Amino acid sequence: MSNRTLVLSFVLVAVGGVGGSAQTTTAPSPNAAQNISATGNAENGKRVYTSYSCSACHGTVGQGGREGARIAPDPPPLATITRYIRRPSGQMPPYTSKVLSDQEIADIYAYLKTIPAAPSAKNIPLLNQ
Repeated sequence: MSNRTLVLSFVLVAVGGVGGSAQTTTAPSPNAAQNISATGNAENGKRVYTSYSCSACHGTVGQGGREGARIAPDPPPLATITRYIRRPSGQMPPYTSKVLSDQEIADIYAYLKTIPAAPSAKNIPLLNQ
C-alpha cells in the first residue's frame, strides 16, 4: 500500500474531530460526492474546521498526528473527502448532511487548499548552521 493510498484511506478524520455530534445513516448514493460544488469559502472552512475540533486529530493546519492523517497541504480531491466524511472506514464517525452540509465540506476543502507547504529544512537558516 503506497503512502498516498494510506493517507487517502484515513483522510478526513479531521472533518469531525471529537465533536461527538455525528449521526449514523445509510450510505449516500454513489454519485452524491460528484455533485458537490468545488467552490468553497476558505474563511468559513477554517471556522468549521475549528468548530468541529478537526485539529484535535489532524493538527491546526492539517499536518496530521497520532489520531488523524495529514490532510494538508495538497488535500485529496473534494469527492474523495466527501465520501470519506459520509462513510469513513477508520475511527471517525460518519457525518450526515444534517450535521455537516455539503457546502461546509466544500468550505473546509477550500481552507485546506490555502494551507502552504512547510519550508524545506535546507531553507531554514537555523537548521543549516
